[in-house]
Amino acid sequence: MTPQSGSDQPMFALSEEHQAIREAVRAVCDAKVAPFAAAVDEEARYPTEAAEALLASDFHAPHVPEEYGGAGADALATVIVIEEVARACVSSSLIPAVNKLGSLPVMIAGSDDLKQRYLPRLAAGEGGFSYCLSEPDAGSDAAAMKTRAVRDGDSWVLDGVKRWITNAGVSDFYTVMAVTDPDARTRGISAFVVEKSDEGVSFGAPEKKLGIKGSPTREVYFDQVRIPADRMIGAEGTGFETAMQTLDHTRITIAAQALGVAQGALDFALGYAKERQQFGRPIADFQGLQFMLADMGMKVEAARQLTYAAAGRSERGDRDLTFFGAAAKCFASDVAMEVTTDAVQVLGGYGYTRDYPVERMMRDAKITQIYEGTNQVQRIVMARQLLAGIQSEL
Repeated sequence: MTPQSGSDQPMFALSEEHQAIREAVRAVCDAKVAPFAAAVDEEARYPTEAAEALLASDFHAPHVPEEYGGAGADALATVIVIEEVARACVSSSLIPAVNKLGSLPVMIAGSDDLKQRYLPRLAAGEGGFSYCLSEPDAGSDAAAMKTRAVRDGDSWVLDGVKRWITNAGVSDFYTVMAVTDPDARTRGISAFVVEKSDEGVSFGAPEKKLGIKGSPTREVYFDQVRIPADRMIGAEGTGFETAMQTLDHTRITIAAQALGVAQGALDFALGYAKERQQFGRPIADFQGLQFMLADMGMKVEAARQLTYAAAGRSERGDRDLTFFGAAAKCFASDVAMEVTTDAVQVLGGYGYTRDYPVERMMRDAKITQIYEGTNQVQRIVMARQLLAGIQSEL
């Protein structure tokens, strides 16, 4: 899976390779993800069927480079994978999304040894990768984290708590940000790879969430967790910078999730509107509903173009990636919340019941406005970029 994203020229349409990836992922999702989405939500259980299907088709961590045994998907191809999985089941889309989020710090700043140690295992499905940045008192203000890492000979000893960790307890590997120099604020934060099997690692009870119920969210506890010094990602004190660089890229995967669930809701609403009869005609014949559907479709396509444009910048590492990553995440997630809410409205009373998927989609969509930086934070990020004169260079 090594399509080129047209990174050296404007992209006006998907390449044949990218379109083929979409078709392949959709076929897998239609057959092995969508049929279990309602049960996964209702039972609040991990989407085992989707995890197995994505692994079997090499879509569980498509971003891992070929040199480490991965599919070698570029940023756009990875976005398409996540978008298509989210169209069927947002909880399941967190498998490829969080595998990228957790492992990207290793890819960005890790030593060759660290990459060789963990990326092939991720690619082979020998363990997922989660990302531990947030804490009970450090959400949007991630620099206020209290988790400590203290050097002890050839080891580091970690103590602290991380909260809101996606797929905690399921993943075998964790990128953990911890304070190594309390006086240096952001420059005193370092990144480490911690394994689930390390002594002193434990997990809290799963959070009882509004949506994405199939993706476990737990606290992760570090109680005198001793790890070898060579598990530090990059140089000491560079962890916060690596974390922010990672989010510039992975916010686009959240945009992809939002785009996918919005498209899924629109697709269902369109089908329903053409079949549902009122006043002796399909409700799709009524102009009021047509205007609603038109706005839904227009906004989904606008979100798609912005998300794909951001993916191109991620692949190239463009100077305006920070702006585009924040813009794509913010816009697509706002669209997802609006479109899924409108889809519930199109179905009327039926949309409000669990007999139809749009109420689940509406609940799932909400988190895309919150995690990996709230949309209020994204607007701060965008404003700073604009005021600094960093935006698209036409």
